[in-house]
Amino acid sequence: MASSNIRYGEGVTREIGMDLQNMGARNVCLMTDRNLSVLPPVKTVLESLAQHGVNHKVYDEVRVEPTDASFKEAIAFARKDSFDVYVAVGGGSVIDTCKAANLYASHPEAEFLDFVNAPIGKGKPVTGVLKPLIAVPTTAGTGSETTGVAIFDFEELKAKTGIASRAIKPTLGMVDPLHTLHMPERVAANSGFDVLCHSLESYTALPYNMRKPCPPNPINRPAYQGSNPISDVWSRHALNVVAKYIKRAVRDPEDLEARSSMHLASVFAGIGFGNAGVHLCHGMSYPIAGNVKTYRAKGYNVDHPVVPHGLSVVLTSPAVFNFTAPMCPERHLEAAEILGADVSRVKREDAGPLLADTLRQFLYDLQVENGLSAVGYTKDDVPDLVKGTIPQERVTKLSPREHTEEDLTHLFEASLKLY
Repeated sequence: MASSNIRYGEGVTREIGMDLQNMGARNVCLMTDRNLSVLPPVKTVLESLAQHGVNHKVYDEVRVEPTDASFKEAIAFARKDSFDVYVAVGGGSVIDTCKAANLYASHPEAEFLDFVNAPIGKGKPVTGVLKPLIAVPTTAGTGSETTGVAIFDFEELKAKTGIASRAIKPTLGMVDPLHTLHMPERVAANSGFDVLCHSLESYTALPYNMRKPCPPNPINRPAYQGSNPISDVWSRHALNVVAKYIKRAVRDPEDLEARSSMHLASVFAGIGFGNAGVHLCHGMSYPIAGNVKTYRAKGYNVDHPVVPHGLSVVLTSPAVFNFTAPMCPERHLEAAEILGADVSRVKREDAGPLLADTLRQFLYDLQVENGLSAVGYTKDDVPDLVKGTIPQERVTKLSPREHTEEDLTHLFEASLKLY
């Protein structure tokens, strides 16, 4: 089990200047994006750095839903200076970009594809020592502050891929619930759906002792190892919190209890999936995000078409869990019950349809777009979406049920309309 240290509480961000001073930081790289650079989370960090005399440079060119090109720009910025600590203030896009910048600046000889997951990249193990990284998450979703994963759009393939290594996980995640009050309603919803799917996928992933072959050397053991008794505790708990608070957190941005709870649920789910992994919803989401045509999500101030990560993940969830349920029906029934379904008279073989219907109702209540067709896809796009899912073995092989290209085709087609 691996996870970052976490510090939680209202206003803890103000301590970051002292932390950096205590670490003896002389040259800090602060990464964020254009939108956040003028909002209170970044201002709070900058004030704390100034107050404690911490020398720093700001990089605010992070792209929301990063690409290989945007990662490379951040890496070039990090490589041309000698930073001794990194600070990421933002959602998963910012934290992941900062992880990549730290990794490649610490390996000046490395080429970009060296550490990118196979089969797209070379998937080499990380051997060098990275600099400390403090993550200050501002969305309640990705759990990136706890994990050794950094995801980006590989534009040439029109699919997301990433870097997965325990070596890149942040040294410290500063989880300050005050920051979540700045999320627009749809950002709160979509990042919350990421927490929902992290919990559901890691809880229903292939069990760790069924994953094979066993790595020949511990250095090759993947960060995502399959469902396991420790991750189960975190994933199940996160699911309970999501069920209780997500609707309140989306509907009322001032509801500090609900938004704080979702922020913590994101951390809980991150500890769970960061070790167990995710499976088909995430594997299929990468081409959904990568092949975007003209769709621009509400609530996102971006200058390019975007299907936000959490939305791209959740749109296939009813079809996916209907498909995986026969392999572990008890877990699917338990998830449905946590999300509000009555399972008292349900047979095990009906676990899939019940969880799928429960998720559909959940998404309908939260005004989620009606399937892949609502974000610009048609049946004609399905072959491309399947093609973009095939290389996502790092996650798809953790599905509890084996699947063919034909199965993936059916799952995408079943997700074109939800209601």
